[in-house]
Amino acid sequence: MQPITTLDEFFTRSGADVTLYHMGRRVVPCSRDTLRGFEQAEHAWPEPWLGQARLGIVFRLGAMPEPAIWFLALPLDEQGMLSPAQRDGFINRLLETLGRNALASEQTLTADASAGVDDLMKDNPLAFTPDVTFQAMLNARATLHLGLPASQHLEPVEAYLSGQQSIDWQALGVQGLADFAVRMDDDAARALAERLSDLPASVTRALCYCLEHQPLPGCLLEALQARGEQAASEGDVETVCACVRAVGSSPEPTVGDWYTSLLEDSAACGPDLMAAMAGRGWQLLEDETRLPLFLNQLAEDERADFSAVVRDIALVPRLRLPVMLTLRDAPVGSPMHARLAGLMPRRA
Repeated sequence: MQPITTLDEFFTRSGADVTLYHMGRRVVPCSRDTLRGFEQAEHAWPEPWLGQARLGIVFRLGAMPEPAIWFLALPLDEQGMLSPAQRDGFINRLLETLGRNALASEQTLTADASAGVDDLMKDNPLAFTPDVTFQAMLNARATLHLGLPASQHLEPVEAYLSGQQSIDWQALGVQGLADFAVRMDDDAARALAERLSDLPASVTRALCYCLEHQPLPGCLLEALQARGEQAASEGDVETVCACVRAVGSSPEPTVGDWYTSLLEDSAACGPDLMAAMAGRGWQLLEDETRLPLFLNQLAEDERADFSAVVRDIALVPRLRLPVMLTLRDAPVGSPMHARLAGLMPRRA
């Protein structure tokens, strides 16, 4: 039998029940085919973040009483492909922990061997800890996928957001907001859209950070845009950025038009707003008009880290070529051209 050299092979040969989630730019399901092709160098990672392929892996091995969760950040090269050295080291450690013979013979793993899985995250260079909202979103998606009930925090969130009960918003839990976002139906979306303008800014932002992981219905997109415009008129940049992030997974023409109008307003378009667009609304930058506008605004703003943002979005496979072509065609004397010239090494 061939040796195990990839994570996908390990999960296949071990007989694990496994579900994968992207944990970089947003928390969404990731197919086994995506991981398999990535590990076999067939394609770049589709949703890179900070130069990494960030994965949440929910799985059950052998006699494990409860599913385990691994958070792994696989390093990428400049093309967005896997840099395999650390992954290979992790697999070797994994096989030593669980026993190569058990996997090779496809035996059921013992409880002791399965228990060693949790220890693999200790002192592991690939392990990372997602922020609280990302952890809550993973838990919300995983429980729904497994047919389990939502957390106890969902009920008060539903009561508060529907306006049925007067609850101290400071008592609302992030897990409840995440459960609400994942399980939201059309009726709940309409009710939220009607109430959004009246919510405190802190609740709006926390809710937006959960809504940003999925496409949203039109009524809610309109309400989020209106709330963002309201925040802009009040000088509340943080809430504007939260609303921009919240609609970023909804590649609708109305959202694209809003992004364009914000990019055309130099007074409103600062580095935080552009970071929100690049981080959560990158799909909307795949536009022949909007991408040059974005890059030009990024180059014009001296506060923005132009090279870092460009490197980040250029790792996204669908944006890599458009970004490179836009930079190549930057007119001489333009802000983009000046920024690029500043990045070039000077001759001695």
